[in-house]
Amino acid sequence: MKILNYKSKNFDKLLDNLLLKRKKKLQSNSVSVIKIIQDVKKNGDKALLKYERRFNKNNIIVPTSKKINQKIKSLDKKVKRAIDQAYDRIYKFHSLQKFKNISYTDKYKNKLEYKYIPLASVALYVPGSTASYPSSVLHNAIPAIVAGVKRIIMINPGYKGNQNPAVLYAAKKCGISEIYSIGGPSAISAVTYGTKKIKPVDKIVGPGNAYVSAAQRYVSGDIGIPSLTAGPSEVLIVADKNSNPEWVASDLIGQAEHDNLAQCILISKDKSLLDKVKIEIQKQLKTIPRASVARKSLINNGILIYIGSDSKIISTTNKIAPEHLELNVKNYKSIVKSIKNSGSICLGKYAAMALTDYNVGSNHVLPTNGSSKYSSGISVNEFYKRISYINLSKKGIASLGPAAITLANYEGLHAHAQSIIKRIRRK
Repeated sequence: MKILNYKSKNFDKLLDNLLLKRKKKLQSNSVSVIKIIQDVKKNGDKALLKYERRFNKNNIIVPTSKKINQKIKSLDKKVKRAIDQAYDRIYKFHSLQKFKNISYTDKYKNKLEYKYIPLASVALYVPGSTASYPSSVLHNAIPAIVAGVKRIIMINPGYKGNQNPAVLYAAKKCGISEIYSIGGPSAISAVTYGTKKIKPVDKIVGPGNAYVSAAQRYVSGDIGIPSLTAGPSEVLIVADKNSNPEWVASDLIGQAEHDNLAQCILISKDKSLLDKVKIEIQKQLKTIPRASVARKSLINNGILIYIGSDSKIISTTNKIAPEHLELNVKNYKSIVKSIKNSGSICLGKYAAMALTDYNVGSNHVLPTNGSSKYSSGISVNEFYKRISYINLSKKGIASLGPAAITLANYEGLHAHAQSIIKRIRRK
């Protein structure tokens, strides 16, 4: 892992370069991604199946309900109960996010309304193949359910057509019956433009690898995508002398095991803690199945940072704008009020970020790659459109019209002015 010291003259430049290096990897729009999208757009299911065979050794686009039920039947009851509990907690928290329509009538009896209309259809991208996440189904589908989206489909790649039983059970729990065994840029193209087997949707949500993220950016405009960038995971941990180095190391590895491009950063005012965590990481990496992935992530994107003041810790954290932030420090209350950029913030030593991925109730689809500076995690709001309704009275247009005519003429939009004049001119 890279080691930085805030006392170095070029500290900020070094940090910027490390963050930029990873950002460039994530933002590169691969020519191959664009070719795949255009091929599926033109040739539909034939092209889609070609890429499934190439990348997933898969010959199935639409799994049968019989196959899905057989898979679900094989799932451990303990896992089913865990999914049930997570569903209940996530649903309850997101139910509190419902919006109220606004209705306002002014003194001229002009009526203005602002209504939240659920999207008609969305696709959930749920990663598969090398790793499968039933939690991603819940965190993407439940806000859409609460919002009132009628058609929710799931695209989930499965190696040789074999989808994960827990992912399928989570989909069933969410009432999703339209399931496709596809993934990657070709799947993004299929739900954007449609094929004979797949009807297009209005929006796609859900995290994916760098290729999936690049594909979503490319089709943006033809389909809705979240304002957030949901790419490879990130965690920034702020720890102090009171922090448990074993716990901190475990939290860093827990994020690193997601993806080679995951980013794990530790900031502390205690140099000895940084050393202890580094030793703990080496020790714990020997015990986890995905050690090779975690190790590569930590070597390429892991950073240990010594910073001696709270003010510099705060400014550095806001600059990094992490997906997940853990304030594993005794005085987190004095720090958190100044943190403005993060997808979610875990407060105190017991608030393990890993738990938020599952059943705490908050959402785990969060902005990455610095996008928490201007966007937020998935919420019920993601699945609404907002429409304004305007009903003007005769007195209302007569009262407001003259000022509007003045502004229209000032802007050189004389037809605008005439449109208003014709309605208030007395016969």
